[in-house]
Amino acid sequence: MDHAPADAYQPPLTRWGHAWRLAVMLILSALTCITPLPAAWRQAHLLVVVDLALGVTAYVLVWYRRRWPMTVATLITTFGVLSSTASGAGVLAAVSLATRRRWWQLAVIGALNLAASYAYNMIVQTPDNGPWWVELLVVVVITVALLGWGAYIGSRRELLWTLKHRAERAEAEQELRTSQARANERARIAREMHDVLAHRISQVSMHASALAFRTDLDADQMRASATIIQDTAHQALADLRGVLGVLRDPESGQPLEAPQPTYRDLEPLVQAVRSAGLKVTYDDRIGPAAAGLPDVIGRTVYRIVQEGMTNAAKHAPGTALRIVVSGSPADGVTVELRNPLGLQPGSTPGAGLGLVGLSERAELRGGTLQGRREQGAWVLRGWIPWAA
Repeated sequence: MDHAPADAYQPPLTRWGHAWRLAVMLILSALTCITPLPAAWRQAHLLVVVDLALGVTAYVLVWYRRRWPMTVATLITTFGVLSSTASGAGVLAAVSLATRRRWWQLAVIGALNLAASYAYNMIVQTPDNGPWWVELLVVVVITVALLGWGAYIGSRRELLWTLKHRAERAEAEQELRTSQARANERARIAREMHDVLAHRISQVSMHASALAFRTDLDADQMRASATIIQDTAHQALADLRGVLGVLRDPESGQPLEAPQPTYRDLEPLVQAVRSAGLKVTYDDRIGPAAAGLPDVIGRTVYRIVQEGMTNAAKHAPGTALRIVVSGSPADGVTVELRNPLGLQPGSTPGAGLGLVGLSERAELRGGTLQGRREQGAWVLRGWIPWAA
């Protein structure tokens, strides 16, 4: 199993952390040297001087145990051959090294500690020295316990660090998903607003342009055209309120989905556009099979036809538009809109993004949508699989 880098999960040391570690080291050194240090003094004063000098050096080196863990632990453990006062620092260095759980390092330090302890007992003879195998067994038990305790501490630190890291990553991923969902919702609202409003606003612009161009209309005809503009504007506002219904209710938090158009609404849409003045020929070749067409596919076909009629009214006013919708459950749905190229550009500006959005909508349903010029006509042709 791969481990995280040891430096990643080591906790920072505070003043209190340094203080209690120093206190524990001093206590361990005092307990260890209380018997052998007087015995060494009786044997040779130089042994005590070397013992204390190495002990002080060990206490200095142990503060660098995290920077050079193996080097510091090796040096301090080696000091144990001649120094009992270095035992406290040696314990801390060995436990700190064990938290990294590099097993070959633990094996080396464990073997070196056994050798140093045996050598020290041979050099400094104390009155309470027992048989060599008893001394060896005690050193083995203490060494295994210390290294095992250090490995447990390292494992627990890594576990806590991993859990914290996972929680932070999960929170970051949740924020990313929330941002992505919010962006997708905004994009969906924008597409719906374009699909719905572009058609209505184009009708308003077409009738307003006619009023500005024609000077032979009497008062009744002017009122009729103004009424059509007013009704179309009201329908645009109603459609806008329906689109904004996808926003969430502030009390329940649930989406307020407005009724969406389906394939059944396609013919009334054509009739409304035809009554507004656009020359449209509609050929529905699906027939009764349309009753089994999924609503999501019918809605896509509806939007394609709506965008095609809007573009025809904007860019080729006065031309005849032919709409053919055909298909079956086995072949999918094919929709084609064809109109001659306009002799003069329309007066309603366009951003050119409607077909891009519809192409994306068709691709999401597994279909295609293409618009191109063919023999002096503009053809918008789409295909959508029958299944949702």
